[in-house]
Amino acid sequence: MTPSELKAYLNQIIQNRLYLSIMIWGAPGIGKSSIVQQVANDNQLEFIDIRLSQLAPTDLRGLPVAEAGISKWFPPEFLPHHGQGILFLDELNMSPPAMQGVAQQLILDRRVGSYTVPPNWFIWAAGNRKEDRAAVFDMPSPLANRFLHLEVSADFDSFKAYALAANLHEEIIAFLSFRTSLLHAQDSNTQQVAFPTPRTWEMASKLHTAGLDISPAVGKGAAAEFRTFLELYENLPNLTPILAGEGENIPFPKEPSARYATTIGLSVRIENITQAQNVFLWLSKVASPEWVQLFATDLFQVMRKKGQLGQLANLLKQNSDLQKFFQEFQELIA
Repeated sequence: MTPSELKAYLNQIIQNRLYLSIMIWGAPGIGKSSIVQQVANDNQLEFIDIRLSQLAPTDLRGLPVAEAGISKWFPPEFLPHHGQGILFLDELNMSPPAMQGVAQQLILDRRVGSYTVPPNWFIWAAGNRKEDRAAVFDMPSPLANRFLHLEVSADFDSFKAYALAANLHEEIIAFLSFRTSLLHAQDSNTQQVAFPTPRTWEMASKLHTAGLDISPAVGKGAAAEFRTFLELYENLPNLTPILAGEGENIPFPKEPSARYATTIGLSVRIENITQAQNVFLWLSKVASPEWVQLFATDLFQVMRKKGQLGQLANLLKQNSDLQKFFQEFQELIA
């Protein structure tokens, strides 16, 4: 499933109060832990992220302490003791078998040693697959059988929605819109230490904003393609007059990569509903419908982030041309 589908599925699990253990599988860097944290935030739940590969069995079970001649286990402070939330066991299959055995008791019985998981806590886990060149151990069948298993893969539309909301650099978003295959490109036949993933592209956005080379984040090959793409930005039309409604004499670029750059650049620079209308009217005159629809999809994300979806809905009601192009996106406003 895609990250967006995974997020929707997990939200349904929470809304239906299904306290079932879940194992999320996926390649490194696609945002497994970030998605779970977003789900926790969306549902006003606490979120505790435990990296099991960094713990010893006694770290999870607790320390034995003698009381009145009886040994009792004192649980660690990082485990939940009250409230409601998600206990997330990350890197589960990177932990050695002994650690997985302790985790199995926590997952199956909701207790370990003298500790019991509070009733309103979900127990979810995540891990990488062997084909991802991750240093993982086989998961014992008894432990695997306790989980619902969900596999998530990188998806550009999900990443783009996140990137627009998180203010990633527009040139990063535009480049990946043109070269979607580079969103996640890990070569299992080479020992790359830097390679493109959604996580490293977010890191690359920060580097690029600071004027630094992005190859330490995404690798030399992807960085070289990105530098070539940046040369397009020097030849893009001036976007400011288009936003101001003065783009009558500005043509739409002919090169596909430049078209992506122009469309994304306009989307992320829109500040209000008037500019949104100006861009739409310009695009509807100079570009084919697929580019208008690409802009429309991004526009909904931008206006939702700015809290202006209601104003966009009112604009649609007043403009028949806008209604015609936005018909298939009406459900997003609803």
